[in-house]
Amino acid sequence: MSGDPQAAVERRVAARHLVQHPLTCLEDDPDTFRLIRRHEAELDRWFTQRLGYRLHVDADSARLFKTTALVDHRPLRAGSGRALHQLEHVLLALVLAATAAGPAVISLRDLVDNVRSAAAEADIALSGDATERRALVAVLRWMIDHGLAAELHAHVDAYATDDTADAVLKVRPDRIALLPLPTLVGAPDATSLLERADRRSATRQWLRSRLVEEPVVYRDDLDEGEWGELRRRLGDEERMLDEMFGLVLEARAEGVAAIDPTGALAGRRFPTTGTVGHAAVLLLDRLARSGPGDGGGDADRPVTMAEVTAHVGALAERNARRWANDLVASPDKLAGHVVDLLVALRLAERVEGTGGDHGPGPAPAGGAADAVGDGAPADAGRNAGPARVVRILPAAARFRPVETAKPEPDAAEGALW
Repeated sequence: MSGDPQAAVERRVAARHLVQHPLTCLEDDPDTFRLIRRHEAELDRWFTQRLGYRLHVDADSARLFKTTALVDHRPLRAGSGRALHQLEHVLLALVLAATAAGPAVISLRDLVDNVRSAAAEADIALSGDATERRALVAVLRWMIDHGLAAELHAHVDAYATDDTADAVLKVRPDRIALLPLPTLVGAPDATSLLERADRRSATRQWLRSRLVEEPVVYRDDLDEGEWGELRRRLGDEERMLDEMFGLVLEARAEGVAAIDPTGALAGRRFPTTGTVGHAAVLLLDRLARSGPGDGGGDADRPVTMAEVTAHVGALAERNARRWANDLVASPDKLAGHVVDLLVALRLAERVEGTGGDHGPGPAPAGGAADAVGDGAPADAGRNAGPARVVRILPAAARFRPVETAKPEPDAAEGALW
């Protein structure tokens, strides 16, 4: 079996799918699910021994429990691609708690009542206002999209604007029970949960998991022992990750990146189309060319959000005909979206600094927020607040546009353009 080229291709397809879709349902992708069932034993061995994950497969569901590295850049996302925000995460936890024991069929009104009871039991205050109703609809839509529920009568979307709207849902308690990670059991608080979820002591599995799940692992992320282990075993790690996922490791003095030649394995592709993606590439190039006083070449220099906004504003003027009008008209919003994208891809980081435009202090983290306009987070890139300082990270050098020098026109023949 191990020498069968077709089987090797099928296992790689199945493994890549499971990493991207840790809960896979038969009805959503029958062909891939059949591959997972066919190669269940080998896939389970791969994930368990190499990454410290655990694979569960039953008649119509496959769940990959990722229990090794704590990853910051793969949030739950709505169907539009935006990350779920804090209220939606709270409501998701409450809905799952209210439906884990059944019944299999429930009305929307009864579900809302159960969610309120679960909230009261957890001492969580719910307002029931329009914002909360929209968030609950987004959560239910996420569950429907992931095979945890189905609409039998009417649609849940109406509840967003009408608190008297009702619908009938079919719920899958068996699949809901597969969602929690084992580290949740017995964790007394959030800090303990996060510590237990990051199994750093299993060094080799932890490093492989980071390479698979993160866009890049920097040397500064690791201690000397971990960095030495990664460098010593780089060839072995690349062979394993190529066999499982088709990844190619790119090592530099600053760190190691796992490159997917197809671009399909990444949670967010880059470079990408759209206003924010185009602006991000151009901003990287502009910052690499500029330095203090525009002397050039100091790409690692921390820059304030005021500087970033000025650069993005100039780029927006130049590309106004091609970019989204609302973002062109609001350079500060566009700059925030661009920085959030770069931070999520580990091409940039927010750092503490002298603050520039807003003074010293810790920089807030980017991430889960509402989506607006060009597919960017609505809350992302808020430029108010302390220490809005950004530093471009070494991996960003891969994405700088390369200019090809043009030969000087022959004076005897003249230039055509």
